[in-house]
Amino acid sequence: MENEIKKVNDEISVAAYDPNENSFKTFADKGFKSVINLQTDEEEQNVSQEKEKELAKKLNLEYKHIGISKDNLSEAIVNNFRQELESLPKPILVHCKSGKRSGAFVMMHIGCQKDMSGEEVIKQAEEMGFECDVPELEQFLKKYVNDH
Repeated sequence: MENEIKKVNDEISVAAYDPNENSFKTFADKGFKSVINLQTDEEEQNVSQEKEKELAKKLNLEYKHIGISKDNLSEAIVNNFRQELESLPKPILVHCKSGKRSGAFVMMHIGCQKDMSGEEVIKQAEEMGFECDVPELEQFLKKYVNDH
């Protein structure tokens, strides 16, 4: 499972694991130009958010941190994430601890771009191997996509 990178499309991939110091070299070697970290500072992480930023900078990767937890799940945070996806150099790698948040947020973006329904997005996400076993996240995803 470690080092599993799921390619969503030519512009976006999801790392379904918590990166360590070596992961950033891998990201750069694979040709990624940007990294978005969705882990919160409260989470236990292999590498702190500050250290990730430093590693990214060393390897000429753009770096953004948008800490997402079930406590701050909101339309505004998804809109912010989608703006970053639009403006950062591609290809972009998005990561969290398990890939669940990353997968859900990336799929919300794609679902809105492609004018899909929330149900269609969940189905496509599952087909791509993203499990959404967090009911709050699944409900939120469906509602966000259906509203946009």
